[in-house]
Amino acid sequence: MVRDIVLWTASLVRQFPELAEELTPGRRSPAGAAPTAPHPGRDELIRAERREALLLEQRHGLSVPGHGAAPIRLHVSDAIRDITDGVVELEEAVCARLGLPRPRRAGVVERLRRVTGTLGTIAAHPDLTRHVRDEIRRMARRCARTLGDAETVVRVSGRCPWCDSVSLRAFPDRRAVLCVNPACVCTDPACGCQDDPAYRHLWPEDEWTELADASGARTEEIEAAMDDTKETSC
Repeated sequence: MVRDIVLWTASLVRQFPELAEELTPGRRSPAGAAPTAPHPGRDELIRAERREALLLEQRHGLSVPGHGAAPIRLHVSDAIRDITDGVVELEEAVCARLGLPRPRRAGVVERLRRVTGTLGTIAAHPDLTRHVRDEIRRMARRCARTLGDAETVVRVSGRCPWCDSVSLRAFPDRRAVLCVNPACVCTDPACGCQDDPAYRHLWPEDEWTELADASGARTEEIEAAMDDTKETSC
């Protein structure tokens, strides 16, 4: 679970700042499009959106790039608030459980880095480790969905060492290989596939050679799949 926390945290740290760029949609109309008449409630809407932008900057340290009269995407601001509040609550819960002082105020990325800095201690508490993994995974997935990202998935030859199905897939964003068979369960009692139906057994980069030997795949193929930019179905 610790390695999963590291992978999902890296994804969230990379993508969360991009949400600020998505707050304001493009202002340009398609070429040749006639200007539309102002909406009756446009002025009030602009005032509300400006208040929302100011609130985001005050609470979360995120300024809306080039914000003026352009509308902001409220579903993006909702995601920013949810993730920001979730990270704050998660770090405070971790500190309380580990008997650490209440964390200093900081941005989302800094808080996530502080949480991963305590993973060595968190790992001694299986229930806390599971909670941290589940929360960071949830927030990373929401961030990706809000950005409209579809995670690249690349087929890998060979059979899963646990379920013997041809269900191995490379996920370049996480630099990991997963078995996507929903029925697959390994024998490691600490693996999330034991108790989480949404979890898939995962092989990080340092286990690719072992996986290749057990599955019949080639390490070179796995490495090449991590550079593949084409999406395939699972």
